[in-house]
Amino acid sequence: MITLIVVGVLLWLVNNYIPMDGKIKRILNIVVVVAVVVWLLNMLGLMDSLRTIRIGR
Repeated sequence: MITLIVVGVLLWLVNNYIPMDGKIKRILNIVVVVAVVVWLLNMLGLMDSLRTIRIGR
């Protein structure tokens, strides 16, 4: 839980206090959100069950 709060605060600080183009901020936000979702899935043990899913034949 602390990690989520720290990541959220850091992302908020970057978005508010570091001047950069809106497109770059959007990409940065997407990358951080995807990384946090993957990290959460891994921490909850759901990544292992997702690896066994076969798509196609």
